[in-house]
Amino acid sequence: MAGGSILFVEDDEILGNFVEATLASQGYEVTRAWDAETAWTLLDEGARFQTILLDRGLPRMDGMTLLRKIKAVPALCRIPVVLETGSDDPAHVREGIAAGAYYYLVKPVFPDLLIAIVRAAVGQFRDLEGLEQALSQADRSLAFLDEGLFRFRTIDEASLVARTVGREFPDPGRAMLGLQELMINAVEHGNAGISYADKTELVLAGRWHEEVERLLALPVNSGKSVEVRFLREPGAVIVTIRDEGPGFDFRKYLDFDPERLFDPHGRGIAMARSESFDSLEFEGTGSTVRVRAWLSRP
Repeated sequence: MAGGSILFVEDDEILGNFVEATLASQGYEVTRAWDAETAWTLLDEGARFQTILLDRGLPRMDGMTLLRKIKAVPALCRIPVVLETGSDDPAHVREGIAAGAYYYLVKPVFPDLLIAIVRAAVGQFRDLEGLEQALSQADRSLAFLDEGLFRFRTIDEASLVARTVGREFPDPGRAMLGLQELMINAVEHGNAGISYADKTELVLAGRWHEEVERLLALPVNSGKSVEVRFLREPGAVIVTIRDEGPGFDFRKYLDFDPERLFDPHGRGIAMARSESFDSLEFEGTGSTVRVRAWLSRP
């Protein structure tokens, strides 16, 4: 589904008009707030949005203050907030990420990057809504399973398995998002062989999903699958994800890297590690990853 509802908080009229027109041209419904106080009033009174695009350098209440207020409210905290800033100072970037920012946009804002990042943010919000709906309707028969093996090939199948397995974690919503990131990573980078740079270009061009499907259909990849092992131990749930790719240098993706925060992707592993599980460990060359969540603290 194209478009989505965006709250855009920006006091610069020229930049604001440009961004608003760019998003509207892509089918987004944009609500404009000229300051953080107005934006907070809208949110506090019940207005709901799928993504918030927020200028960091607002007068009076600045963007960081509004970001922290949003992330402190359970009904709002899962809305992706894209910070817009005139500075690429790594310290500012780390501060924003630590406070819960989804991405940073550095002024001047380029249309292709703006559209790609907003599309990704809205997509994550919709994914989370879908995961929560699936959870509310879940068949809990997996609760009686102590050990299981799943195999899949495609991105859509990865999302389905993530929803199924994530239900058995203590925080299903967070686990589902983390599992989805790791399982899609296994499909796109592991089995389809898409590089980080390739994905950047594909996301900006809006052709990522199409290209993954094309590559998976090639004879060299048509027999590849991702294997997911589910294990319930006393006090813990463990999931191991293994693809058939050559692996990658996973170490540089374990933490948030300010140099990558201006790309339209690249935060999935770090987010899964910091927000979804009690532990996340890659094995060997990186084609296998194991995550764990405690059912009760050891």
